[in-house]
Amino acid sequence: MSFPRYPEYKDSGVAWLGEVPAHWQAKRIGYFFEERREKVSDKDFDALSVTKNGVVPQLETAAKTDDGDNRKKVCAGDFVINSRSDRKGSAGAADRDGSVSLISTVLRPRGEVEIKFAHHLLRSELFQEEFYRFGKGIVADLWSTNFTEMRNIVLAIPPLQEQRAIATFLDRETAKIDALVAEQEKLIALLQEKRQAVISHAVTKGLDPNVTMKDSGVEWLGEVPAHWEVTALKRHWTAADCKHVTAEFVEDGIPLASIREVQSRWVELEEAKRTTEYFYQLLIEGGRDPRPGDLIFSRNATVGEVAQVHPDHQPFAMGQDVVLLRRIAKAASPDFLQLVIRSSVVTQQLALCMVGSTFKRINVEEIRSLVIAFPPPDEQAKIANHLLAQAEIFDQLIGEALLSSELLQERRTALISAAVTGQIDVRGLAGGANAPDLIA
Repeated sequence: MSFPRYPEYKDSGVAWLGEVPAHWQAKRIGYFFEERREKVSDKDFDALSVTKNGVVPQLETAAKTDDGDNRKKVCAGDFVINSRSDRKGSAGAADRDGSVSLISTVLRPRGEVEIKFAHHLLRSELFQEEFYRFGKGIVADLWSTNFTEMRNIVLAIPPLQEQRAIATFLDRETAKIDALVAEQEKLIALLQEKRQAVISHAVTKGLDPNVTMKDSGVEWLGEVPAHWEVTALKRHWTAADCKHVTAEFVEDGIPLASIREVQSRWVELEEAKRTTEYFYQLLIEGGRDPRPGDLIFSRNATVGEVAQVHPDHQPFAMGQDVVLLRRIAKAASPDFLQLVIRSSVVTQQLALCMVGSTFKRINVEEIRSLVIAFPPPDEQAKIANHLLAQAEIFDQLIGEALLSSELLQERRTALISAAVTGQIDVRGLAGGANAPDLIA
């Protein structure tokens, strides 16, 4: 649906706003808000967290400090924004009294501002970009904006009744979009769960529903096809550790492979850091020369993630956070083992290895001892090919759901920015139950 424009506009005098409705007030933020600077203790005023979802009771994951007696007071109806640029988007109107860390700026609206409108305006992408542009700091991509700097930002504010109409409209429409995004996220989770279940079933039961089964003797495996071999990984694959040599990083050198959270079939080197030829040679001499069909297995921050060396790979080095897996028999399928490692068969064993660990790290012997049910090589290849085809279908469906979610969130962002800067006139669309459905 296209939205109407206001009948008359004027130049706001600032680039981030451009033209605004002629009857809106274009004044500096210090005219509409004043800073609340009162220091309090979290013993008297409950600790709050300033997040991208707004101002909420302090999160369990929030970093705790000994500064509980040195916080900023927040009152219901204030607007709070995290002044650090690496927390962009962490802001919102407070619906309760409390306290926040000193890194946050607390704004008390004057009489001409409806806080629900301010919540949308000051959280909009356009304002956030302008806000952090006024920041100061010496670290690239990390600086802070305090009230002294931000008070000079120009805002365009409509009359109070119009602010309330815009806020009502945005509350309703963003709630609809949020519900649709939640549905897409639920769909993605279901598809990922189904994808994982299909993989776990095939790598433990095979593809033939009529095959004779046997008890594996292992709780997390259960019954497996009778002709499969249940044994430790080291029976079919070697696991090469890394010499304890610290890699030296250089601007132009050999790619240093690591495994990130994002799953990929192949080792990705495009964004890899670079190390020296000397470090690379030490690894080669130590038997860690990656070859097509090898797998690199993460044993550190992304424990259990695995990637395969591409047939057309370029030379690369590996740090101490990964282990190189190499098949003993050439007929063994790297694709099959990669799928097994990502299945519940291995993730359950890794979880047991990690019990009581201070750091997310497992040793090479634990990797070599992972218990796996191995079919004959030709059956490994057949199962792997089937699962890769199934995974492609799931990935396509997941990708479509992710794209839908991204488009909805982009629409949400654009709708808020347009409404709070007066680029669209939603006064006639702020009605209640009879308001038109703009998202369908």
